[in-house]
Amino acid sequence: MKLIFSFLTAFILFFQSGLESLRESYAKANSSNANTEEFINIAEKTSGSDAVIQGYKAAAKIMEAKITKNNRKALVKSGATSLEAIIKSNPNNAELRVIRMSVQENIPKIVGYNKNLKEDKTFILNNYSKQNSALKTYIRKFAMQSKTMTAAEKNSLK
Repeated sequence: MKLIFSFLTAFILFFQSGLESLRESYAKANSSNANTEEFINIAEKTSGSDAVIQGYKAAAKIMEAKITKNNRKALVKSGATSLEAIIKSNPNNAELRVIRMSVQENIPKIVGYNKNLKEDKTFILNNYSKQNSALKTYIRKFAMQSKTMTAAEKNSLK
């Protein structure tokens, strides 16, 4: 029994560290092409079938279009389709909504992938209090640099 508990604990700690590194890298990804490349590499190396990890992988595919010259449209379409399917399967996951909202805020408007900004903002604001402390901190950091949230909405996230 102790052996099973040890393996389970090790697995959870490994999983959390992968998710934390994805979060940290994603938060910096838009600041430079080097950071974008680093995020894409971390996303590719992170394994797991968790919806949030898959959401970050979909975002990485979309962001890859920013730094590549070939198949930009296909990368955005593929990543957006994946992200939408993941959110459809997990509609109550606030972190997935943060991912989609940040992608839609930062992608050029001409691409046309910006139809869920208000929906995601409303969901995040309404469900913020239900999240664990680590996710609340992550959401607050995102909100502070968000182009969609007003100053009053940002201040309401405490």
